[in-house]
Amino acid sequence: MSTAAPTETQDLAPVRAESLAELLVSTERPRRPGALSTSLTFGWRAVLKIKHVPEQLFDVTAFPVMMVLMYTYLFGGALAGSPREYIQYLLPGILVMSVVMITMYTGVSVNTDIEKGVFDRFRSLPIWRPSAMVGYLLGDALRYAMASAVMLAVGLVLGFRPDSAVGVVLGVVLLLVFSFAFSWVWTMFGLLLRTEKSVMGVSMMMLFPLTFLSDIFVKPETMPGWLQAFVNNNPITHLASAVRGLMDGDRPTAEIAWTLGWAGVLVAVFGPVTMRLYSRK
Repeated sequence: MSTAAPTETQDLAPVRAESLAELLVSTERPRRPGALSTSLTFGWRAVLKIKHVPEQLFDVTAFPVMMVLMYTYLFGGALAGSPREYIQYLLPGILVMSVVMITMYTGVSVNTDIEKGVFDRFRSLPIWRPSAMVGYLLGDALRYAMASAVMLAVGLVLGFRPDSAVGVVLGVVLLLVFSFAFSWVWTMFGLLLRTEKSVMGVSMMMLFPLTFLSDIFVKPETMPGWLQAFVNNNPITHLASAVRGLMDGDRPTAEIAWTLGWAGVLVAVFGPVTMRLYSRK
């Protein structure tokens, strides 16, 4: 029985396979993404989470408005004679308080992704290791900017009148820089603690003394001497005083230096600790 002659497709199959193998070998592998591009990618991921879950914007819209209205009309008459007078002192401080307090949600987001197993996939990628952490902070920086814009808008409606528009911009930038650095504390707790409720509990336990025992609401000169010692060395006091001075058209050089110094210390201390925990998680 004669064997059928091979078809044209059968003849070309080994040639195509050989050509495909040569193509795969000769093609250059894609370049490994850089630190900046991966960080921005994870930052964009954080922004997309806000897009798909808009309820996350509650703490940067409704919460700041509530804070401004409540403290202005609750304490304004007693502390400054009228809410309109008090808001000139209060608004820069309450702006600092609101933005600093929402930094804790960075740790909550990190802890949530760990519980869902997302971080296991991140660590298997050939990327700059800290980019996932930096991406969280970059995405949250947008939320901080939104909270600042909302609070300034409400303040202007209530009668807040800054002396320098440039000072307002510089004050917000300084606040964003400090908040970015301060968020490293909560990323550490997000990696260290087991549940998001634990992260929120520890965060609030630390944030309440730092924000309320400062010059956000009243000047330190009205406080007892032992309390002034803490308030005057509180990093939130330095930040609030610097933002307030910039918006008043002054040059609070010492307060700005203290704020940037605290920001540098926070990143230098909690950044490496966070990455060590991240590598071991």
